[in-house]
Amino acid sequence: MNTWERLLAWGEQHRFAVDACGTLALLALVVPTTASFNDALIYDSTRSGALLAVLLVTPLAWRRVAPTLSAVAVYTVALCQIVFVTPLALPADFAVLAALYSVTVHGPRWAHRVAMASSLVGAVALGLAVDPRRSLPGATAAAVFVATFSLAVWAFGLVRRARRETVEALVDRAQRLEVERDQQAQLATAAERARIAREMHDIVAHSLSVVIAQADGGRYAAASDPAAAQRALATIAETGRAALTDMRRLLGVLRDEPGEARSSSAAGTVVPQPAEGDLDALVEQVRASGTQVSLVRMGAPRALPPGVGLTVYRIAQESLTNVLKHAGPDPQVTLMVQWQSESIALEITDDGRGAAAEGDGQGHGLRGMRERASMFGGTLSAGPRPGGGFRVRALLPTTGGVTSAAAQPQEQETA
Repeated sequence: MNTWERLLAWGEQHRFAVDACGTLALLALVVPTTASFNDALIYDSTRSGALLAVLLVTPLAWRRVAPTLSAVAVYTVALCQIVFVTPLALPADFAVLAALYSVTVHGPRWAHRVAMASSLVGAVALGLAVDPRRSLPGATAAAVFVATFSLAVWAFGLVRRARRETVEALVDRAQRLEVERDQQAQLATAAERARIAREMHDIVAHSLSVVIAQADGGRYAAASDPAAAQRALATIAETGRAALTDMRRLLGVLRDEPGEARSSSAAGTVVPQPAEGDLDALVEQVRASGTQVSLVRMGAPRALPPGVGLTVYRIAQESLTNVLKHAGPDPQVTLMVQWQSESIALEITDDGRGAAAEGDGQGHGLRGMRERASMFGGTLSAGPRPGGGFRVRALLPTTGGVTSAAAQPQEQETA
């Protein structure tokens, strides 16, 4: 913003002060000039001229803060001048045009229309009040001149009013867009926090469940089978490293230093998010904790839309984590992935405690899985199985996926 723009902005913020100073300067110029028109007045011309000038010009101090009242005051004094003092135009009568312009630009629509109509009536009254000895053409010319001048001022005021309203509309739109942008940023931040919370829950809950299961098994096997205890410790170490890597990758998006994020990417520490193809590694990790898990694949694999593969992996991971936490000892678990024509179905079943399992009431696993499924237009159901155990079934649309050329319809089971 340059100096002129700052000056205009200051003037808009202090309208009355600026207009009052302008009015005082105008009075200093108009009062002596009007008072010098001695022969145009009926009585005591000097004092009457000075008084008329003060009464006509002073209301202009409120021409922007109260444009309607200012115009009413000026027009009233001008009408009294024509009727009771003199019909001749005085230098101070230019205040009528200033009031017309001000009420047109800053006043309500009805006010400037009434002011313009009053100006036309005043022009006619001025023509009628001209000395009867004057010729009719002269009086008509005076009325037409005043009306034309008033119309020109009114038209100029309308142009300025339209420009002011356009600028105000643009400013209001910019402000609303700024507010909307801030709201969108807040919504995006909240969504990202929710996503990070879900990812953190999946990573930490699954990894800690595996670590706890391995630690318990290793503790019981340490006395009778030291080799099994060593394998449990190795699994704990591997699971902990994998969880730490995932957490570093996830929390890296929260860093404020873009240089560090770029250096991390350049160093190759950022790896792709897990997807449907990583279910084999997930199953092997759970098997290493001593749980019997079968992975069944049915149908022809296809390329999944962005995010759907991660959702499949996270739902399977959370479901297997719940099995480790709640299913009880030695459950039989089946993880089935079924490729359908326009969707992928994921089903995790076990023969554990099912409805008899008790939670701490503080978990968000099932709600997080449902949110993940609904995010991509899918559905998820979870609950105890008839006869015992628990089942989680998710159905996610894969519209737009392309069938892999190398993939053939198949049905296999790994145990």
